[in-house]
This record gives sequence, structure tokens and C-alpha cells, in this order.
Amino acid sequence: MVEAREFQVFGRVQGVGYRWHVMREAGRVGVTGWARNEGDGSVRVYAVGEAAALDRLHFALTQGPDLAWVERVMETPAALPAGGEPPERFLITL
Repeated sequence: MVEAREFQVFGRVQGVGYRWHVMREAGRVGVTGWARNEGDGSVRVYAVGEAAALDRLHFALTQGPDLAWVERVMETPAALPAGGEPPERFLITL
């Protein structure tokens, strides 16, 4: 069953390739959605996929690329896109 979740990642996650890490890991586990930088220095991730894939993505979010330092990841359930169709791929947005 497909579901959606939002993650907000805090720490040193901007300017270190973190969103590219998220996009790569989302593709690896089979999740679509987006990642964007927030004004408070965090990265917000919206992800759609099977529960087990979203759990694997959550774990990957806690790791980050080499230059990142993840302090914490907050997870909340999210609404599926209007019409119930998940995004076609994972994007990095502004």
C-alpha cells in the first residue's frame, strides 16, 4: 500500500550534497517525491512509496553524505498527491 510521509532533517545538511544523497537513496529504495532546502537550515523531504521503502529512506536520511552531519530527523504522515497519483520520480526543488 502506497503512503506519503514528510521528513524534516536538521543538522549540517545544506551545501554538502545532502539533497543529492536523498535523491540517490530515494531511487535506490523505490520512493518518489522531492527534497528542498528550508530557510531555517534544514532540508524537507516529501516521499511517496511503500511503507518498507519509506522506512529504508528514513534510515538513509539519518546517515547523509560524508560532509553532512545529521542532528535529527522528524517524520510526519503526509497526504498523497491530489488524485492519488504519486510523483513520477524524485526531484530536488528550490
